[in-house]
Amino acid sequence: MSNLKYLIVVMTAVAMLPSILYAQSAEQRGLEIAQAADAYDKGFTDFTANMTMTLRSKTGKTSTRNIRIKTLEVENDGDKSLSIFDEPADVKGTAMLTYSHGLEADDQWLYLPALKKVKRINSRNKSGPFMGSTFAFEDLSSQEVEKYSYKFLREEACGEWQCYVIERKPEYKYSGYTRQVTWLDKEAYRLVKVEFYDRKKSLLKTLVTSDFNQYLGHYWRPGKMDMMNHLTGKGTLLEWTDYQFQTGLTDRDFRSQSLKRIK
Repeated sequence: MSNLKYLIVVMTAVAMLPSILYAQSAEQRGLEIAQAADAYDKGFTDFTANMTMTLRSKTGKTSTRNIRIKTLEVENDGDKSLSIFDEPADVKGTAMLTYSHGLEADDQWLYLPALKKVKRINSRNKSGPFMGSTFAFEDLSSQEVEKYSYKFLREEACGEWQCYVIERKPEYKYSGYTRQVTWLDKEAYRLVKVEFYDRKKSLLKTLVTSDFNQYLGHYWRPGKMDMMNHLTGKGTLLEWTDYQFQTGLTDRDFRSQSLKRIK
């Protein structure tokens, strides 16, 4: 190779180096922020809460459901969560149990009292809507760090806070999304907003959270979670109340065999 050609190769490599380093650092920084957010929320042990789910049609018609939530933190695995429908009468007694995992498929069961049957949810159907809402089954499992690959995009204002804007792409099978763009506040890693992009890479849904409160002097939880489906024009508002932490829940409270007997 002539000296001139060698010089051209070296100069080209040097010119490309900043973009290569940026790509690597953006991915690494995105992962580090996700890991920091996960570490910040560890140690809550368990919590219970009441939730009102309001479904909005494209025309603005609404219907409401009242749900009790129980969540158990699991060491070295995803959380266990149980959702129990109390109202209205046509869904009373319906219950969904979720064992969240990392790259391994989540375990989910749905009890339908009208059928008196516990149905295991197929991992290929996790992108389907939960009980007619704009939330998918996969949206309702805990978001383990290893479920995604990450890329830091930027920092920007998000309401009263400054936020990290992170892109994450699902690494698990059968997700309904190609990527998600998330806004996490820099102070306490509160998840302020998520944009969900479908398999055609188009913006499908947007989740906005608000009315955060702090518990046990550390853990932040939203009072409202509003999910809008841009394709259908439908929306779902989740309003959370009566959070209680460290209530003494154990694995015995999260058994699929017990779903039929839940009160």
